[in-house]
Amino acid sequence: MSVVAAYVYRDGKRVREASLTREGLTLAKGEFLWIGLYEPTDEEFSALVERFGIVARTAEGKGDQILYGETHLFVGADHVITIRHGSARGHTPLRAQLEASPVQLRHGPDLIVHGVLDFIVDAYMPIIDAIEDSVLEMEQVALDRFLSRADITRLFHLRRQLVRFSRLLGPMEDVATKLHVLELPPIDKDVRPYFRDVADHVRRVSSRAAGLRDIVSSVFEVSNLLEQQRQGVITRKLAAWAAILATPTAIAGIYGMNFAHMPELEWSFGYPFALALMVVICGGLYALFKRSRWL
Repeated sequence: MSVVAAYVYRDGKRVREASLTREGLTLAKGEFLWIGLYEPTDEEFSALVERFGIVARTAEGKGDQILYGETHLFVGADHVITIRHGSARGHTPLRAQLEASPVQLRHGPDLIVHGVLDFIVDAYMPIIDAIEDSVLEMEQVALDRFLSRADITRLFHLRRQLVRFSRLLGPMEDVATKLHVLELPPIDKDVRPYFRDVADHVRRVSSRAAGLRDIVSSVFEVSNLLEQQRQGVITRKLAAWAAILATPTAIAGIYGMNFAHMPELEWSFGYPFALALMVVICGGLYALFKRSRWL
């Protein structure tokens, strides 16, 4: 069994380490037990399932990827057991923080449950901050240039991460809300208001996640509009140059027909006049297109 820590507390202070034996788990009046486990086997897990359980989904950001895990809490009047699966973020800092405040820890297991949930939810905000930075970066990329296949793939990846993350936030908010509203035997009425803050925290993260999903969708829309605009600019430029080049082509085509009855064929100024006409018309068209911002 991967026992991270197992201690007995009285009056908000650690009094001794608890061995996982019948004698070691025997508690005196006013004492409670906090056991922290990490990825126990199925047999070990089944042996610890008592009373009721809470499952809190943990999350950890790694670049654009979110790694998920679970923390199970088994709570009674004199004990709280936390079991982590797939979460590398241990509760040692939380334990030290709670032990540094005996007045609060004196409340017992229910305050530890709040501390664990609050500890888990606190990790959500850096994740949403990192995703927000990535989304805003992609938004700037879309304004600067055409999105490449890799850019589009990354945007879809970020959107998938936000959708999966939102699925986690809903149940987590429900858990915190129930602990705040419902009268559960291990949760003291004086501690219940603390869980409202946890639920509010989850709602804020959920609101930001929904906003980022909208931004990702808008990035696609803006990128598509800008691409259409750029293609329109290119099309107008090509059409303008085609019109300019068509003028000398038409004049040269007519002049080069060499019909027998064309007065200008015997006119000594015919060739320079044709060239001058081409320059004037092309220059006029260029000025017109430039003024209309087609060039």
